[in-house]
Amino acid sequence: MTFPFKLVATDLDGTLLRGDETVSERTREALAAATSAGAAHIVVTGRSVPWTRHILDDLGYEGLAVCGQGAQVYHAGEHKLLTSLTLDRQLAGLALSKVEAEIGPLALAASRDGLEGEVLVGPGYQVHEGRLPYVFVEDASEMWAAPLNKVYLQHPELDDDALASAARAAVGNLVDVVMAGPGVVEILPLGLSKATGLSLAARRLGVKAADTIAFGDMPNDIPMFGWARHGVAMANAHDTLKAVAHEITASNEHDGIAVVLEELLRTGSVAATPH
Repeated sequence: MTFPFKLVATDLDGTLLRGDETVSERTREALAAATSAGAAHIVVTGRSVPWTRHILDDLGYEGLAVCGQGAQVYHAGEHKLLTSLTLDRQLAGLALSKVEAEIGPLALAASRDGLEGEVLVGPGYQVHEGRLPYVFVEDASEMWAAPLNKVYLQHPELDDDALASAARAAVGNLVDVVMAGPGVVEILPLGLSKATGLSLAARRLGVKAADTIAFGDMPNDIPMFGWARHGVAMANAHDTLKAVAHEITASNEHDGIAVVLEELLRTGSVAATPH
């Protein structure tokens, strides 16, 4: 049976990773079977390279990864950054002032560019405790001292969807705003998305959008679903992503990626699923 895709693109958090940041044996085996059938697997994540590298190393992943919401194309096998797009700090500062003028003070964090780029966390920003390293800075102005890939926003009262919506309305065409996960609202360079990064990586692999199946769970995966031939939302996905998905699978805790890949490997075809 011929596997119908040449590229399998997977988000990390809430998609490939379970809640404990591991990848199940079943999902590993399904991805290995898909690659044995001729498909490339590519991780497409909002995390910057320093927050992604340990996961790729654990998977024995040696291909390309798209990190930082599309800003970085990373060669995992060579531990090399192939492309990197940075945020215009002047534009970002102007955008933030417009947001704060509308909804009041924000707590900020920022992801510095580069293979070793630190995530800097400013006063009042609530960090998800875990294994991911960050550096607390007393003076938020320190965040702007070196090139950045993105800035993270939090508001003391607004939830993620409300904050993203208010920020998007305030910034106009200065920057892009995405909601990438629980408590994760980000400012990015205008026009940057997972789709732009994935298209760059796919071109390097000689693969087209029409050859691609993509898995995701959050609104920042919408452009990737728009680019790929077939978009699969996890059962735990945000409603806005489910609304544009071609298919909804099981949750990240219940091997949703494996469920779809196993069926594709068995049948060799994709069901024509309406949106």
